Amino acid sequence: MSDAQNDTSAHEPAEGPGPKEPNPAWERLPRWEQRFRAPRVSLPDWAQDAPDRSLFVSNATGTYELYTWDRASGKQRQVTDRPNGTTDGVLTPDGGSVWWFSDTDGDEFGVWMRQPFEGGADEPAAPGLGPSYPAGLAIGRDGTAVIGRSTDEDGTTIHVVRPGAGPVEIYRHRESAGVGDLSRDGTLIALEHTEHGDAMHSALRVVRPDGSTVAELDDTEGGTKELGLSVLGFAPVAGDTRLLVGHQRRGRWEPMIWDPVAGTQTDLPVELPGDVGAEWYPDASALLVEHSFEARSELWRYEPGAEGPVRVETPAGTVSGATARPDGSVEYLWSSAAEPPVVRSTTGAVVLDPPGAKAPASEPVRDAWVEGPGGRVHALVQTPAAGEGPFPTVFEIHGGPTWHDSDAFASGPAAWIDHGFAVVRVNYRGSTGYGRAWTDALKHRVGLIELEDIAAVRDWAVQSGLADPARLVLAGGSWGGYLTLLGLGTQPDAWALGLAAVPVADYVTAYHDEMEALKAMDRTLLGGTPEEVPERFEASSPLTYVDAVRAPVYISAGVNDPRCPIRQVENYVDRLAARGAVHEVYRYDAGHGSLVVEERIKQVRLELDFALRHLGKGEVAGPAS
Repeated sequence: MSDAQNDTSAHEPAEGPGPKEPNPAWERLPRWEQRFRAPRVSLPDWAQDAPDRSLFVSNATGTYELYTWDRASGKQRQVTDRPNGTTDGVLTPDGGSVWWFSDTDGDEFGVWMRQPFEGGADEPAAPGLGPSYPAGLAIGRDGTAVIGRSTDEDGTTIHVVRPGAGPVEIYRHRESAGVGDLSRDGTLIALEHTEHGDAMHSALRVVRPDGSTVAELDDTEGGTKELGLSVLGFAPVAGDTRLLVGHQRRGRWEPMIWDPVAGTQTDLPVELPGDVGAEWYPDASALLVEHSFEARSELWRYEPGAEGPVRVETPAGTVSGATARPDGSVEYLWSSAAEPPVVRSTTGAVVLDPPGAKAPASEPVRDAWVEGPGGRVHALVQTPAAGEGPFPTVFEIHGGPTWHDSDAFASGPAAWIDHGFAVVRVNYRGSTGYGRAWTDALKHRVGLIELEDIAAVRDWAVQSGLADPARLVLAGGSWGGYLTLLGLGTQPDAWALGLAAVPVADYVTAYHDEMEALKAMDRTLLGGTPEEVPERFEASSPLTYVDAVRAPVYISAGVNDPRCPIRQVENYVDRLAARGAVHEVYRYDAGHGSLVVEERIKQVRLELDFALRHLGKGEVAGPAS
């Protein structure tokens, strides 16, 4: 971190790549680059007992870093300044300090640091704890912190750190677990755990700061049922022991209130289709309900005891995060596929608007519903404004796998559209937002299930006249990169080109090298370790089918990636090279992706260049740096 901090007003965030005044150099940049370079901000978090003190993430300097914002004075200040960026941070309840996670070049392995809100030297927040992968953090009003850690050696450990005292371990287990929340008075700690061995469906335990158990809630019934629970937060009122919990008892995520002290559970009459989450209003008088359905999302307010929720008006599109303020207003981060993100308020104001040129708009999405082998598959389709199909088409496959594409702004797909491609994004089985059965269908035949759904949408895209069958590109990052490599090997006649970013390429080696929490997920997905179910790992590994790959392949990988480690990528690349297959590899000095804008632009330019060269469509717009 740099010792020099940037002090700026609320209207003057740290100088970024987007100019404040009209600038010919900016105007000469292609639109796709402008989208990446335009300054952005996250939804500001705020201190519970000092709501004028906020923390947000911005790319204003060209790298995503943490910033404080004193709303009363308008002062903003850059907190972190690291070569590979910083996005994990939290304010203490009194707003006096910022805790931020310090890893090494994106490897996700590190320690929590602490810096005064007004600026000053960084110091280790819990000097008695060594580096680890993070597993949750909660900070109390008296300065007590509950810190979750994950390491290959110890599994998950959870520690209570009181001011002026060393850490005390209160939990340890080989399986994945994490800190959910700390009650307002600091007497109760909510944990999520998977001691039953199912990493996709957590159980809950509420403990005292000494680690003794107050209550348990386990919808898996010891791992015999695929029903998960999640911690949404303790009521933010002194003496209130109610805990807002997410559950899947009716086939989707929805909230309920559990009082672990009184032993009561209260269902909430929030009858909305799709997945439903919630958080407390600051005085606990109501819940802010976040509703996700068919790739869009919206907000509702629910007052306990009411017959149902009341709509909080937001534009059509995707709300990526929301928070209720003490005055009752709601701030939320909104975007659509066509319109770039903005932090709005229900007061009608734009909450935090960085200066400079804005990201150019892109094309709206339309929905496609395609019959697949496991049910109707939802896909989002974007096409260039000019021209008619069939288009060269990129199937941009999301990561996760427990995630989903939505009607939200994304600079990557927009770049392809600018170059004349259609973009299709498929919410395959395993995706969230379509009910528990759709997500949980991804078991044992991992990768092959998702590719069946992608194949169904691909066939529809060709038969409908949208996609040119000779110019189909399979692309994605992380799990999407894994599916790209697996698809090129198992469906070699279907794809003209493959673009895989930070992929799983050799599943067995990836398992042995990845972080412990992902090992647990793989055991859940495949039903065991590579030694216990070798046939499943073999059937789901791209390396098994590498010799069948005929399409040109482009792979990018972070050399410090703990999720899709570099060694297993090199094993796959060596097999391609051994038989002279057409491929290119780009290795960069970061982890599972990059927080540096220039690096991200470079990666997209390399992907575009590779595709256009091999598909015969010309050159990439923009400087070839």
